[in-house]
Amino acid sequence: MFTTETDAAAQLAADAEALRSTGHDLIDRMADYLAGIESRPVSTPLSPAELERRFDEPLPREGRPAGEVWDEVWRDVVGNAIHFAHPMYMGHQIAPPLPHAVLADTLASLLNQSLAVWEMSPTGTLVEERVVCWLADALGFPASAAGTLVSGGSVANLTGLLAAREARFPGCWTDGVARTPDAERAVLLVSEHSHYSVERTAGLMGLGSHSVVGVGERDGKMCPTELERAIDELRGEGRIPFAVSATAGATAMGLFDPLDQIADVCQRAGVWMHVDGAHGASFVMSDTLRHLVHGIERADSVAWDPHKMLWMPMSTGAVLVRDGRHLEAAFRQKAPYLFHTRPGEDRCRDAGRMTLQCTRRFDALKLWVALRHYGTGHFAGLLERTTATARSLQDKLAAASDFEPMHAVESNILCFRHLPESVRGWTDDEVDAFQAELRARLNASGRGWITTTVLNERRVLRVTLMNPRTGDEHLDRLMEALREIGRELAGT
Repeated sequence: MFTTETDAAAQLAADAEALRSTGHDLIDRMADYLAGIESRPVSTPLSPAELERRFDEPLPREGRPAGEVWDEVWRDVVGNAIHFAHPMYMGHQIAPPLPHAVLADTLASLLNQSLAVWEMSPTGTLVEERVVCWLADALGFPASAAGTLVSGGSVANLTGLLAAREARFPGCWTDGVARTPDAERAVLLVSEHSHYSVERTAGLMGLGSHSVVGVGERDGKMCPTELERAIDELRGEGRIPFAVSATAGATAMGLFDPLDQIADVCQRAGVWMHVDGAHGASFVMSDTLRHLVHGIERADSVAWDPHKMLWMPMSTGAVLVRDGRHLEAAFRQKAPYLFHTRPGEDRCRDAGRMTLQCTRRFDALKLWVALRHYGTGHFAGLLERTTATARSLQDKLAAASDFEPMHAVESNILCFRHLPESVRGWTDDEVDAFQAELRARLNASGRGWITTTVLNERRVLRVTLMNPRTGDEHLDRLMEALREIGRELAGT
């Protein structure tokens, strides 16, 4: 506790010097980490129980020298982390973040602005407003659009569909679903490969998971003809389709629903069109790949995760709504101790009015810095590079007699199976178990890291190529590692 102003000033100077000296050392270590990333195993071979023992200590009552603590961070935390910057990491949709975005994220922590309220983030609010304008412009949205940054795609989907509910059933926010006429008959239509957060949204909104209706597919994508038929049938049953959630870059296979045709159906039917573009909305940045999201400019709301295919540190999600009035109506609350219009202003600038979150980091800073430094052309190049790498892997797998790609690549996600001659006579269940064990042993070996999923009731291997530094040599190493492990498993 400070007893004099001199003590306080001395502590501030000490804090600044600690940040300077330790910070320089930390940046050097971080740079060395990146430069030597391929010398590390992709992930730890230790089990959860083994790792837990390393962190099993009582609440510290006395402090320790910072150098000792940071040394242990690098030994235990970094040393046993999963390394998304490694080019042999090909697992979930987690990006190796861009260097200047990492630095901006550090500055955001130092400033510690609260982005829900303008007076606690006078410059931060304006930075986020500009970032939202850029994202809306990239989508092709009109000037009436509004949006906010959120923690990720799940909250973005929830926020966009809350706006949809309020647009179709005004008063739900204040009166509740049970007291709002017709809202109990509301139906949300989704594709079969929609993210689990979309169904969770229906539960959170009080509509119940029974209100989520799957639409028939064609080649792994929502079928517009089936969508139109489903809307007509639901209305014939006295139910009310209030929104359609299409997907741009589905998690399992990275496929894109035919957004323009879905927009035609939604326009004819007078139904809100939401696009879960958490993964794929970023493809609007590339002239070469933008055709994949053709029609996204006609959506009523879009979820977008820049911490995926714009290579931002987590968390950086966004939700954009074509008509901003619906976003503001989705959260009608009075909080005069926080939200109010300032003298001389024609609108309230407090972003907390349009989001569930009150405590909000200055996440817009990293995206603002990165877009201004790198420009959209750089992001287009990264998108095109990772997508081309996925196509290269598909070609390699198709040319090999012991691998089977499960679908045509559209983005940077690909599902496949390893089927050496020795397993050709096995049962489906045995082949499924073989794929699962392949993945488990590869990941434990530290030579690579991939995921699995289930397609058409069969277990398959799955890669998401998030790292622009992943090249053909890494794809060859992946295939050879799977072959070696496969021979061990098959006893050949």
